[in-house]
Amino acid sequence: MPDQIRRIDSFCLTVSDEPGEAARVLAALQGEGVNLLGISLLQHDADKSELDLIPEISGALRRAAKTKGLMLTRMKTGFLIQDEDRPGAVADTAKTLAAANISDISMQVFCAGSGHYGGMLWVGADDLRRAARALGATSSHRPKLEPKAGDYPSPFDEIR
Repeated sequence: MPDQIRRIDSFCLTVSDEPGEAARVLAALQGEGVNLLGISLLQHDADKSELDLIPEISGALRRAAKTKGLMLTRMKTGFLIQDEDRPGAVADTAKTLAAANISDISMQVFCAGSGHYGGMLWVGADDLRRAARALGATSSHRPKLEPKAGDYPSPFDEIR
């Protein structure tokens, strides 16, 4: 099993396909102190792109997006996997899910250099809790946050 598996949230933001638009959004989030664990940008249609943002702290992204007038449209929860690189490292994770009768929907894994790899793994919403148990996943490293009106909830937010 990977050395570290933790739950992550991914938020979708539709942006115009103009040069520099993604840079503008990312700079705005940087200015608000948001640390992103992952980013994906994919052209959606002729003039729009989908920017998926995976924050270290979901509440920080939600508040920054609200402050900057950015409309987060969709959220999904998955897993960040990290470990030392070796043959079959990702296969072991896939086998663990298969043994628990859980289908992985999407997986993106890359060599991170210095003998390590990292990636994202997504399962169906109905399988999240079972997958977390099977993989031994930890909650995201987040402080306890109080929700505010207009926040986007996560099933894994730690709220008191």
